[in-house]
Amino acid sequence: MTIQSILGAIVIGAVIGAIGRLLLPGRQAIGWILTIVVGIVAALIGTMIAQVIGVETTPGIDWIELVLQVVLAVVGVGIVAGLRRGPRGTSI
Repeated sequence: MTIQSILGAIVIGAVIGAIGRLLLPGRQAIGWILTIVVGIVAALIGTMIAQVIGVETTPGIDWIELVLQVVLAVVGVGIVAGLRRGPRGTSI
C-alpha cells in the first residue's frame, strides 16, 4: 500500500462520508474525523459488494458502486450518530 493509495482512500472516504452525512436528515452528533472513517469503511465495503454482485470496473465513474458506497455511508453515519447519542437521545 503506497502513500498515494492511502491519501486517495482518505479523500474518497471524506467525500463519501460527507455525502452520506448530507443525505441523512437531522443533525448528527459526530465529528469530521469520524465522518471520514465511516466514509472510508463505506467505500471499502461498497467496492467489495459491487465486486461480489458482478459490477464491472470501468475507466470512468462506476455509478452503481458509488451509489452503494453512499447508501452505506448514510447507514453508517446514522448508526454511529445513534450510538453516540446515548440511551435517552441525548449527546454524550
